[in-house]
Amino acid sequence: MRVHLALAVAALALFACPATAHGPTPQKAEVRTTIAASPDAVWKLAGDFAGIGAWHPLVKAVKATGGNAPGAERVLVLEKGEITDGLDTYDTATRSLSWRLNAENVEALPVSFYTTTLTVSGAGAGSEVVWDARFYRGDTSNFPPDELNDEAAVAAMTAFFETGLKGLKAKVEALKGLKAKVEGK
Repeated sequence: MRVHLALAVAALALFACPATAHGPTPQKAEVRTTIAASPDAVWKLAGDFAGIGAWHPLVKAVKATGGNAPGAERVLVLEKGEITDGLDTYDTATRSLSWRLNAENVEALPVSFYTTTLTVSGAGAGSEVVWDARFYRGDTSNFPPDELNDEAAVAAMTAFFETGLKGLKAKVEALKGLKAKVEGK
C-alpha cells in the first residue's frame, strides 16, 4: 500500500509541476515595403526565384536549377556560407512565391528551418511587397547558445528581409528612373 501511495504521490508531483525545459517554438518575421513602381514591374524582378542575387545585397551569388517551377532549387552564397532553398509555390496571378530551407547552415543564417513567402501587391504606380516567414532557431536543443537562440534567429531573419527589400526597392526604382530617362520623360 505504501509503495502504491508513494508512486501516486510521485506521479501527481510529476504532472502538477510545470516542465522547466522545452524544445523550440516556431518564430515569425514579417517585413513590408512600398515601392514607387507598378506591381508588374516589381514582380518582374522579385518573382524570379533564381534572380534574388540581382537585388539582395547580402546574396553574393546564386546557383539555381528548375526555373520558377515548384521543386526548383537555389543555393544562395552568403558571406558566411551557403544555404539551399526549394521552391514550393509560384503564382503569377497573386504575384506570390513561397519556398523553404532545404539545407541549413547556421553559420550563414542562424535558423534550422524556415518557410517563407514573398508577395507583391498594389495597383497603378505603387506596390507593396511583403516578405514573411515561420522558422526555428539554429539550435533546437533546450538550452541554445545566444547566437543560435530564438532572439538571434528573429533578428537575423528580420535583418535579411529588411536588407533584401531595401535592395529590391532601390533596384526597381533605379530601373524605373533609367527607363523614364531613356524615354525622355
